[in-house]
Amino acid sequence: MTETFLPTQESLYLDRKWHHLDADGQVLGRLATRAAVLLKGKHKRQFTPSLDCGDFVVVTNARKIRVTGNKAVSKFYFRHSGYADGARVVTFRQQMDKDPRKVVYLAVKRMLDDNRHRSRQMRRLRIYPGAEHPHPTGAFEAAL
Repeated sequence: MTETFLPTQESLYLDRKWHHLDADGQVLGRLATRAAVLLKGKHKRQFTPSLDCGDFVVVTNARKIRVTGNKAVSKFYFRHSGYADGARVVTFRQQMDKDPRKVVYLAVKRMLDDNRHRSRQMRRLRIYPGAEHPHPTGAFEAAL
């Protein structure tokens, strides 16, 4: 009889690594997919969907991200306050001028499953508009 191996939360916590993704010249969707895989932990041998086994991800140079095709002018971000006439639409360019971190944040968030792990996984994502960040520099580049 075979038994399924389930890692403990403590071992998952101790196994967390720091990954650095440089967004300079990267396509938004491809970068978001790579970050989502690392946050979820799908790159690990002991990946278990019911446990939060992902790593920390640091994204730098969010200001230099790019999109393909005509998305720079046609892509928009929609939100609604819940009140009548409360709809707000912001184009991709406007959002990049205002806060490029939010563009990357929303792309990664929407790549993750909408479940109870997502908020914890998103807390391990750090996004910086420039190249400087205060996190461990000994972490290796994520090569997926």
